[in-house]
Amino acid sequence: MLNAIDSFMWGPPLITLLVGTGIYLTVRLGLIQVVKLPTALRLIFKAKNNGEGDVSSFKALCVALAATVGTGNIVGVATAVKVGGPGAIFWMWVAAFFGMATKYSEGLLAVKYRSVDEKGEIAGGPMFYIKNGMGEKWTPLATFFALACIGVAYFGIGTFPQVNAIVDSLELSFGFPKIATDAILTFFIAAITIGGLQSIAKVASKIIPFMAFLYIAISLGLIVADYTRIPEAIGMIVESAFTGTAAVGGFAGSTIMMAMQNGIARGVFSNESGLGSAPIAAAAAKTKWPAEQGLISMTGTFIDTIIICTMTGIALVLTGVWQGDAAGAAMTSAAFASTYGAVGSSLLTISLVLFAFTT
Repeated sequence: MLNAIDSFMWGPPLITLLVGTGIYLTVRLGLIQVVKLPTALRLIFKAKNNGEGDVSSFKALCVALAATVGTGNIVGVATAVKVGGPGAIFWMWVAAFFGMATKYSEGLLAVKYRSVDEKGEIAGGPMFYIKNGMGEKWTPLATFFALACIGVAYFGIGTFPQVNAIVDSLELSFGFPKIATDAILTFFIAAITIGGLQSIAKVASKIIPFMAFLYIAISLGLIVADYTRIPEAIGMIVESAFTGTAAVGGFAGSTIMMAMQNGIARGVFSNESGLGSAPIAAAAAKTKWPAEQGLISMTGTFIDTIIICTMTGIALVLTGVWQGDAAGAAMTSAAFASTYGAVGSSLLTISLVLFAFTT
């Protein structure tokens, strides 16, 4: 029953809602994700941080990226390609491109309608901009969002898949016992989260740049090693998006709808544009200008999907591992092992553990 509901929801209803909203906002905002992207990337490091708030704009972005850069960037992309073929990567790009306009809007609204709680700390996010922006009569919808957000964070993409990825990958790669991993994880997560947003932001701003650069560097090494076939790989991605993919090797074949459905669903799982978690972190940024934080938030989708997910996707297509029997993290691991040997699998495991831990 759950699978039937899931398949239906991630078909036309959510694809239309998520991408449709992104297209609408792209038009209304005058293609902001292209026109203002250079400004947005500059603001990551040059925002003045002179408004009310709890953390700098950079730290707010790192907290948001901590949540979005997770197993979706490694396992999610592999799953999308395994089910939808290389064309799924193209639809991931489409979801991310229009999702950037959505993420800008979420960040802007978060700052514009944020509140100060009884402890004197900034509180914001969709539940606040629904209530403060749309009026008190919408409070039930704001309450529903808050409860749904807790459900997703606790039972869904925030916790279980991430912890599962950490314990499984450490056991498979290094033979580390699951109970020991759980105990260590519990200790570190408690130590960081008990300190509140300031503590989370401090740790995120140290780990996020390091882990992103590590993963991009090892992915680039793999891609550069086979650079002559990059045009062929991109051609296959675009062609498969509009024609589907015939069965090859251990790959079962896919239709255009399967490529679209998996690409968009996994894109949203990875960058969370429209999901509403990133604006909760964005609301705490020290800024006077809602649009400034909107632009900085927009770069999160660009970094997460257009850069990091693309690295994974091209690595999978270039090495041809998507045609084999491996799936999920094992598929991505096989891609890195084909270039780096056993060291590649270990580097991927370290990246996966860091990605999942920060989420």
